[in-house]
Amino acid sequence: MSEVRIEKDSLGEVKVPSDALYGAQTLRAVENFPISGLRPWRAFIWSMATIKRAAAEVNSDLGLLDQDIAKSISTAAQEVMDGEWDDQFVVDPFQAGAGTSHNMNTNEVIANRATVILGGNPGEYRVHPNDHVNMAQSTNDTIPTAIRLGCLWRLDELLEAVDQLGAALQEKAREFDEVVKSGRTHLQDAVPIRLGQEFSGYAKAVARDRERIERAAMGLRRMGIGGTATGTGLNAHPEYHQRMVVRIQELSGLKLEPSDNLFESMQSMADMVDFSAALRTLALTLTRIANDFRLLSSGPATGLDELHLPVVQPGSSIMPGKVNPVMAEMLNMAMYHVIGCDTTVSLAAQAGQLELNVMMPILAHNLFEIMQVTIGAVRAFTQRCVVGVSANEDKAAGWLEKNAIVVTALNPLIGYDQGAELVKEALSRNTTVGTVAREKVQSESLMHVSDERPLTEEELEEALGDMRRLTEGGIQG
Repeated sequence: MSEVRIEKDSLGEVKVPSDALYGAQTLRAVENFPISGLRPWRAFIWSMATIKRAAAEVNSDLGLLDQDIAKSISTAAQEVMDGEWDDQFVVDPFQAGAGTSHNMNTNEVIANRATVILGGNPGEYRVHPNDHVNMAQSTNDTIPTAIRLGCLWRLDELLEAVDQLGAALQEKAREFDEVVKSGRTHLQDAVPIRLGQEFSGYAKAVARDRERIERAAMGLRRMGIGGTATGTGLNAHPEYHQRMVVRIQELSGLKLEPSDNLFESMQSMADMVDFSAALRTLALTLTRIANDFRLLSSGPATGLDELHLPVVQPGSSIMPGKVNPVMAEMLNMAMYHVIGCDTTVSLAAQAGQLELNVMMPILAHNLFEIMQVTIGAVRAFTQRCVVGVSANEDKAAGWLEKNAIVVTALNPLIGYDQGAELVKEALSRNTTVGTVAREKVQSESLMHVSDERPLTEEELEEALGDMRRLTEGGIQG
């Protein structure tokens, strides 16, 4: 270990690295929780520091905190917000319940940095972690407030990534509008559809998920800061809550509002669950789209091969020339991880008891991880896959020509039963349903279902002659 300084807390003496900005309580947490090797997400560090800066300034304005101390805290907290001291946040996400360890890590880093700003050395605590940096606060109200802030801090970044994906899919919907192909339901042949129509469905699904995320984020804007330990606001000035919301909004540039019930804001993680669930819904949508990309690009010789995905890397260490749908595979894996994180958020939220939820640290970590993974995966999939995807029109036309289910367009003319017989015969003879239908028209054995008169060649051509028309709805013939 490097040179150390001796610090004391309520449990006794602790040896802290002499150059560390964290202190005794942080070091105890590091020693107690050597669990995952993970560190706090930047969003969590930023949001906690924002709260500390706002609290120092509000308490100073209320005449409760010395102005020089408040100024030093404000300066130190801003440095943390700017990312200057990220390496000093060392507590594992799997830690003491409620997040006391993360809160004290923040308090100690800011207190020691503020002490240095005032001319002291780390460990002297001219600015005290609890009495000054944590004034009018509790872990119990700062952590849930920080979770809300941290999610909102990256919301625009997330929405931008989703918007870019939706726009790329919509552009492909326009590009592929003339590509008529076989529809498929139950992974079996179905009536024709245009590739552009398929992609328009993808684009709209992503747009609707974006709306859900934005709607769910509204609940995160309710700030419960000021409830202190149990929601009563003990040790906080009567004006503290309202002033804190205003100041945090000013510092963050985020649209926020006071909580209408501080007890609910501390007891319940429902707003976070709602937001996580919206991200899970997006993950399910993206998983479905990625699976379709993999299926439609399968082959090329022995699969559907209707889509050509961008070639971004070799696909095999043993099979020369093999190329795999790696960006779609990546998106699948990323979204599976997101869904797992959402499950953790849900379980942590229901574990709250009475006035507090003690599972907030892992809820926070997983929410921030969901946002990180989603933003990165969506951006990569958009830029490295969707933008460059192309249609194999020849293969789509070839599959459509073999699709006997286009007989559905004849239903209004010949009825379901005669149509089913046409399909069975076409499949048994390995020919097209159009060929079989034309033979029966020529022999006058294909009859109108309404009046049992023979179907004419003109009527058959009108119903089956233009595959694109079958993608536009309405009654054929």
